[in-house]
Amino acid sequence: MKIGRYEILDEIGQGAMGTVYRARDPLIERTVAIKTLPIAQLRQEGADAESRFLREAQSAGRLSHPNIVTIYDIGEADGVAYIAMEHLHGRTLRDLMNKGPMPLDLALDTALQMAEALAFAHEHGVIHRDIKPANVVVTGQRGRIKLTDFGIAHLANSDHTHAGQMLGSPRYMSPEQAMGREVDGRSDIFSLGAVLYEMLTGHYAFDGDSLPAIIYRVIHESPVAASTLRPELPPGVASLLAHMLNKRPEARPDARTLVGAFHALIPAAAAAPAVAPSGRVSRPLRVLAFGAPIGVFLLIGLGIIVIAHFLAPPRQTSPAPAQTAVSPSSEGSAADNQASSPPSAAEVAPPPTESDAYLAGIDKKLVELRLQRTVLLLKYTTQHPDVVEVDRQLEQLRAERSRYLRRQQKK
Repeated sequence: MKIGRYEILDEIGQGAMGTVYRARDPLIERTVAIKTLPIAQLRQEGADAESRFLREAQSAGRLSHPNIVTIYDIGEADGVAYIAMEHLHGRTLRDLMNKGPMPLDLALDTALQMAEALAFAHEHGVIHRDIKPANVVVTGQRGRIKLTDFGIAHLANSDHTHAGQMLGSPRYMSPEQAMGREVDGRSDIFSLGAVLYEMLTGHYAFDGDSLPAIIYRVIHESPVAASTLRPELPPGVASLLAHMLNKRPEARPDARTLVGAFHALIPAAAAAPAVAPSGRVSRPLRVLAFGAPIGVFLLIGLGIIVIAHFLAPPRQTSPAPAQTAVSPSSEGSAADNQASSPPSAAEVAPPPTESDAYLAGIDKKLVELRLQRTVLLLKYTTQHPDVVEVDRQLEQLRAERSRYLRRQQKK
């Protein structure tokens, strides 16, 4: 079976747009995903629906961003319009959210990547119009997400489409979209807010037992405050979420502003205690508890070595001119050395005296962070958000240590 030049390998699934296939592009020996939509169904949407489909697919195809699925080709063949795109390996965000509320740092990182994709698309004149968990694929490549169906998914959700095909989207629609008004990028921000609300609380922001009930709540009612369902939620996160879900489009932040807000919130969220919502113990905590009997022996030995090295009193002998005393910033495990930058001139200055309490405090914190980093590396790669945050804190301490030593040298 073929669609255009593409050789169909198997069927991936059925969606509102029609059938999705895994296919092979014989020209460059590449596996692609092909989404199809019957041309007859397109024509039911209006006289210009077919040309609009191709035009909007072309606009989405010009978007090249790490968090947006790549579109390779569009066309019509054998009674269907099709889009050939990047074949992704992974699960949808919907699959992950079905397991319950997500850890705070993971939810914010996912929302950040979605906001970065939206900011890029909006700056290039493309609005998604159907942000929902099913249109987000988590690829498994260090948590990288990909947004799919840019600019085209709404064609299967128009007024002519059966209500049964809309049930996945109304919970994430903006009020202006639910009322059939003209939408812009701020509609996507509202939808992202509804997704983030669900990631954090495990509850829909807007729900009901019928489509009209859901639409009414989207337009007229505000959801229960996220901090009520998840009391440990930082105030900054709750406030940003409320702004994203504001009924008035002009009161919502744009996507680029949202990216900056998430960047400011994520370090604080990563440093906050990991408290599982709804009184349940999170999966990472269960894994850590299971592996503790093995990890404790490794950490005791590593801790003794590291602490003995960093907190030992300095030698009294004077170093040779070509030698330098190594600072804590250049020590650590092999994995840590790969992520660390070379020490500056201030960091390789002679060690401080034992009476310098401030510098001793910095060094002690460096030791604690390195031990924390080692614990994380027993479970994750250096790209994991928790490891990245520890690296950020280490870098800040190194910078402060360097500045302090330079000030001391000038005295």
